[in-house]
Amino acid sequence: MILMQGKGVSKGVVKGPIYFYQRIQAAAAQTAASDIEEEKRRLEEAKEKSMDQLNALADKAREEAGDEAAMLFETHAMFVEDEDFVDCMNTVLDEEHCSAERAVEIAGEQFSAMLVAMDDAYMQARAADIKDVARRILNNLLGVTEGGIDSDEPVILAADDLAPSETLQLDKSKILGFITQGGSGNSHTAILARTMGIPAICGMGEALKPELNGRMAYIDGETGQAAIEPDEITLTAFQAKLEKQQEMKTLMETMKGQEDVTLDGRHMMVYCNIGSPEDVAAVHNNDGQGIGLFRSEFLYLAADDYPTEEEQFQAYKTVAAAMDGKRVVIRTLDIGADKQVGYFDLQKEENPALGVRAIRICLNRPEVFRTQLRALYRASAYGKVAIMFPMITSVWEVKECKRACQKVMAELDAEGIPYNRDTEVGIMIETPASVFVAEELAKEVDFFSVGTNDLTQYTLACDRQANDLGKFFDPHHPAVLRALKMATDAAHKAGIWIGICGELGADLTLLETFLAIGIDELSVSPSSVLPLRAEIRKSIAKTCTLEKLSC
Repeated sequence: MILMQGKGVSKGVVKGPIYFYQRIQAAAAQTAASDIEEEKRRLEEAKEKSMDQLNALADKAREEAGDEAAMLFETHAMFVEDEDFVDCMNTVLDEEHCSAERAVEIAGEQFSAMLVAMDDAYMQARAADIKDVARRILNNLLGVTEGGIDSDEPVILAADDLAPSETLQLDKSKILGFITQGGSGNSHTAILARTMGIPAICGMGEALKPELNGRMAYIDGETGQAAIEPDEITLTAFQAKLEKQQEMKTLMETMKGQEDVTLDGRHMMVYCNIGSPEDVAAVHNNDGQGIGLFRSEFLYLAADDYPTEEEQFQAYKTVAAAMDGKRVVIRTLDIGADKQVGYFDLQKEENPALGVRAIRICLNRPEVFRTQLRALYRASAYGKVAIMFPMITSVWEVKECKRACQKVMAELDAEGIPYNRDTEVGIMIETPASVFVAEELAKEVDFFSVGTNDLTQYTLACDRQANDLGKFFDPHHPAVLRALKMATDAAHKAGIWIGICGELGADLTLLETFLAIGIDELSVSPSSVLPLRAEIRKSIAKTCTLEKLSC
């Protein structure tokens, strides 16, 4: 038996084989081929495999999130068989006498460039689809594993750590849990695990070795303990936890369809945090009332170039329509700091957490901001969309954001494009500055949402990504809770609602404090909805106190 200790970042116990993440190491395509007919045969096989993959993905998306979600994969499948694209690949093979891999690369570049050059905005938007299709065919030619996991059974995925772009491309159906050498409770691996409702442990260090690949393990995402091929005593303890976990899951099922209301009638909105359209299925499965944080940056992290207005519109529209009239709060682009995107060409900063990030990028790059706002407002015609601006520190920033919104609305009016003129606009409270000027900010917006991860980081001067700060990074610190109270008082004075979309929202030990403060909404990972509802329904709001705000 091997026992390892890390930091639990997503609760739960799971058993499965350890599997180390396979990073794509695509070799350069050959530039010449001796048998063109053989290359055409290989290309045909890769196309057929791509079609099978896309059809399977479309079926899965339709089952989990409806027809809108399946549309992207169906569009890609159409391109695989597109006569002009196929002719382009075969022509390259005949004329260049190159490998199938090289033909796909060249045809993908040529075909996407042709679409970009067209005057039609819809056809321009399809250029990114062609790039994705070409990449899929190329991966199948190279034998690259889609989603980084080449296993017939679900696994406990191990890695040094995973970049945001890597977590987005994982085949989530094959993941039982995560275990990483590095990372923190705020890493993207941890956030993904909580969204999926599966156990995760970070900070294992060098004890997590590639030699453990394939060995059977138990992991406990609450205690941070992992046991490789446990002895009888350890095995019994883990199995008891698994049984208790299943009992709790059965109990939580009884919470579905219940109201989020305290015993004395205080209602609390319980929403979900998501990172992509496919997460909507988890929202429905866990009976979330709405979406309080849709991290739109997934579109940018998963792309090789700036996502077009049409690409963004389709994603936002899919989520808005799938939520069937329930509020969907979409946060505008929030990259920088720990979320870097190569094609943005951001300058290297000594302290990126205090640098050009989030709304600062949007206001510095108005065309990027305009593209996203147009997509958001267009999507507002298909559901109850709300727009939220991150990293706000001053009133002038909010006014600039609202001015950008007004310009976009005027454009859509002139073009006759439908949108909801009454779309809510809100901001994230995640800096001490926004707390101190909250009364002035509240007069400009429809709602506040507190990002407790960053608010804790900036209030306590503690790096949220550091795994060794221990007790110094304390979201329960009275200063953080007092900041919540100040922001809540300012919001209610102005007649607007306030929620929490940071990880602290799911902390059941603080629920009574949130009720006493007056928080109106908690947005949490989908798996946290039912346990939170159970606690709300046995609480009495009028007896809750502010004692935790004292030192």
